[in-house]
Amino acid sequence: MKDLKYLFAFTIPLTVFLSIHFKDIFSYTTLVYAYGVIPLFELIFKPKSYEEKRVVSSDLKNIFFDSLLYLNFPIVTSLLFYGFNVLSFENTFFYEEMGIVLSLAILLATNGINVAHELGHRKSGFAKNISKSLLLYSLYMHFFIEHNKGHHKNVGTPLDPASAKFNQSLYSFWVQSVIGQYINAWKIQLKELNTNSNSFFSIKNQMLIFLFFQVSYLVVIGSVFTIKVAFLAVLVGVISFLMLETINYIEHYGLTRKKMKSGRYERVQTHHSWNSEHQIGRIVLYELTRHSDHHYNASKEYQFLENKFQSPQLPYGYPASMLLALIPSLWFFVMNKKVIEFSKNF
Repeated sequence: MKDLKYLFAFTIPLTVFLSIHFKDIFSYTTLVYAYGVIPLFELIFKPKSYEEKRVVSSDLKNIFFDSLLYLNFPIVTSLLFYGFNVLSFENTFFYEEMGIVLSLAILLATNGINVAHELGHRKSGFAKNISKSLLLYSLYMHFFIEHNKGHHKNVGTPLDPASAKFNQSLYSFWVQSVIGQYINAWKIQLKELNTNSNSFFSIKNQMLIFLFFQVSYLVVIGSVFTIKVAFLAVLVGVISFLMLETINYIEHYGLTRKKMKSGRYERVQTHHSWNSEHQIGRIVLYELTRHSDHHYNASKEYQFLENKFQSPQLPYGYPASMLLALIPSLWFFVMNKKVIEFSKNF
């Protein structure tokens, strides 16, 4: 029965449906829920302070966990196009449109990009294709390449644009990470093409294929709905990947890997990522908040991720931490002393 808790992740899509269907002030239901209700409850219910071992041995159980992930694709797709339909053919005020846009962006960040991140680490071609499909809606398909072949290799080093430096503001990080990851994805792709003697215009050039699909997606949206909605689709995508980058910011802020005499960086350890044991965030984000264990063993599926004592712990859950990061002075006030104190041990 404990495993049924992951069904709670679908409360985000539920609030998105309510936001789109009822409109008016209710169009902000998802925003209030994700960044108001959840942070409040996580402040009230304190995270566990002990190390928990996760054992899931049944193949049937593993099918259940995987099914929860795959179910997000039709749900996200349906809600996205439902929202675009309302924005196209129903009379809406500007404030309602912005409420729906924010709701869809939160949906893509949590049940889209986050699930794509989990599936992108799987070995099966089916899982990887669903991952890419979910990233399509956020116009962030290059994340599939850079995250798996760049970020996990270079996390906590100057080579990783997705690792926030000590005393770096979120807004500076957005520029660094968004641009840096796109450039890195191209570098990785071009190196692979060269290594395998494939042409730039080869079907093996995933970056070109990603660009084609993303442009085609916007053309379809503009044709089926309206040009205005195509622009709103871009806005939804941008907001969603900025939410992703905000999560990247809080996950690795100020934590670095040491460079050894050999010139190589030390192996990624659990103390190179900030962890969060706040229950609701853990469930809604499919254990992404157990980020230390994820980076220590990237192939470990979400249901097996554990809390590690040696990992640094965020004082607040992910939603509250994201809000805190929006105000650099407050973020630095809370987090800088934690980074300094924790770094003394390593």
